[in-house]
Amino acid sequence: MKKWPQFFASVLFLPWLAGPADATVIAGSVTGGTAFAAGGTFIKLTPPLANPFGPPNSVGDDTFQTPNLYAFDEDQNIVLAAPLDVDVGNGPLPIGTTVASHYVFFDPGPTQTMVATVTFDAPVLAILTSTARLAASDFLANTGVNYLNPGLRGLEVGDLVTISGPNQITFATSASTPGDYVRVLTAFSPAAAIAEPTTLLLLGIGMAAVGAAARRRKQ
Repeated sequence: MKKWPQFFASVLFLPWLAGPADATVIAGSVTGGTAFAAGGTFIKLTPPLANPFGPPNSVGDDTFQTPNLYAFDEDQNIVLAAPLDVDVGNGPLPIGTTVASHYVFFDPGPTQTMVATVTFDAPVLAILTSTARLAASDFLANTGVNYLNPGLRGLEVGDLVTISGPNQITFATSASTPGDYVRVLTAFSPAAAIAEPTTLLLLGIGMAAVGAAARRRKQ
């Protein structure tokens, strides 16, 4: 019986220590353009970025040079303290909106075209595609990644990134140097919303079990 408190602590408290899950990019597919013909595919990255060119853990200045579409998750479930202007979606997003941020980019080197989709685990609220609005939303990054050439980020005339489904964007651009970069904002993560009350329930059960086992030892 002496091992019961240790058992409950290890089994029931570990989810609490791990914390809630984050909003995330869950899938992507390159479906057209010269990038598709060149074998381009979708790749989800996790910071720190293992970019082949330029400074370590960096993006934005020819640091990848492939026909692939890349994405990585930035900060999660952030409550906006001020309205946020957006380029695609119903904006500005009002104060108090909870968002999760994701960075999507195409850095092919020589000029390539691409049609692709990216899917998220929460509804897409907005997309930031202009240089100024990307800069104004960099407070949502918090990744440790070096965002190079901020004055050259965004899309050119003729490029298009749209909300094509509740949890999906379509990426249709032509890019060369230094590439095309957008930020996608999704709603509050359903994974985090579910994990938090479940975690509290497990914590309560675990504490009750440990207390009962301790009382039995004293009797």
